Amino acid sequence: MKNKNDITIICGHYGCGKTNLALNLAIESAQKERNTILVDMDIVNPYFRSSEYRTLLSEKNIKLIAPEFAGTTLDTPTLSPEINSAFVGSGSNVFIDAGGDDVGATALGGFHKIIEDNGYEMIYVINMYRVLSRTAEEAVTLLKEIEKVSRLKATAIVNNSHLGVETTLENVLNSLNFAKEISELTGLPLLYSTVPSFAVRDNRELPNGIKVIERNVKFFWE
Repeated sequence: MKNKNDITIICGHYGCGKTNLALNLAIESAQKERNTILVDMDIVNPYFRSSEYRTLLSEKNIKLIAPEFAGTTLDTPTLSPEINSAFVGSGSNVFIDAGGDDVGATALGGFHKIIEDNGYEMIYVINMYRVLSRTAEEAVTLLKEIEKVSRLKATAIVNNSHLGVETTLENVLNSLNFAKEISELTGLPLLYSTVPSFAVRDNRELPNGIKVIERNVKFFWE
């Protein structure tokens, strides 16, 4: 019998940085020589999505499953039938980059049964510097909306509070209490807080619970 896939769903508010986190997690998995699949399930937002990084993923030997017409001039992408292969037990590490907010996460709802049967982790990505999620209460409300439409429950939180290219380590450290409050309100464990590698200088020792990630998602003009 084939092994079940290890499914990790990354969800959150638009602009929270979930796509960049998904890319980092998939690359880490591939570097450990695990068969790795990244599913771009965002059929709402045409920008800052995993399917924009086909070349990077191919170089890392990561299989990308993207919506049909993603990366084209057509504005009505639909989920590829190939997505079902991500849920067929093959012992793969599968990372699902869900659409932002409840609207973007709706597509997950159509697969909730097969995902539940396989088993999954669902990471809720938070960023206190994003509008509409700047308080713990707002972030918790948004999570409840995502869980309702996806018919899946978050299992953990990752604090990805950042200010794009202007992010500093101090920005991240200032968000730790925010992340802790959300963890307490939801009862979900806080896995870690991220800091982009460019914000870590002079070999500064980082507090426990801080994870350094690469900035793979770039703005259009970069």
